[in-house]
Amino acid sequence: MKIQWYGHSAFHLNTDEGVHIITDPYQSGAYGGVLSYGPITDPADIVLVSHGHADHNHTGDIPKGFSLIDKTGDYSVKGLVIHAIPVYHDPSGGRDRGENLIFVIETDGMRIAHLGDLGHTLDKALLDKIGHIDILMIPVGGFFTIDAQEATEVMNDIGPVITIPMHFKTAKADFPIKGVDLFTKGKKHVRKLGGSEMAITKAELPSEPEVVIFDYAK
Repeated sequence: MKIQWYGHSAFHLNTDEGVHIITDPYQSGAYGGVLSYGPITDPADIVLVSHGHADHNHTGDIPKGFSLIDKTGDYSVKGLVIHAIPVYHDPSGGRDRGENLIFVIETDGMRIAHLGDLGHTLDKALLDKIGHIDILMIPVGGFFTIDAQEATEVMNDIGPVITIPMHFKTAKADFPIKGVDLFTKGKKHVRKLGGSEMAITKAELPSEPEVVIFDYAK
């Protein structure tokens, strides 16, 4: 599998069988230019949308013909199994910012979780639904989502092999959120990828859990 981070919460997953998945595509220039990552124009077989905000649900730049998953359920598409698990965008049961979906993708012998704009920590029932995760994509910037401390708790509760932080402040995301350093501070086995794309197989998963910091592609 190849994993590319466009920026914010948007990733492009290319499986060994050549299935292309895009997660949470943002609208380039959304919110008056606060989000200035470049447009996502790559073709996709599957697009996953965790919730209906412009920095997560903009499919207009992606060529038509993809399957859109934006509702709770268990799906089988293109030989992949995808679980869309309902959670909330805030710690108040959705009263402030609404609902959110966690996606668990089963492919290439691995289980990948994308937490969208998760706004709260996870109880045992949700952790049981999520199950074992090899690669975790988790928001860490706070304010609109869980913050660095809460993200650390969620990461530890899920126990992935690789954690990829997302939804943090960068030169192209000028939201009132924190940078990734607050999340990585004090953690062992933090690796800066030095690029926007990583190839990984089940056999290549590290023996010790690690946090991998991507550069944005767009």
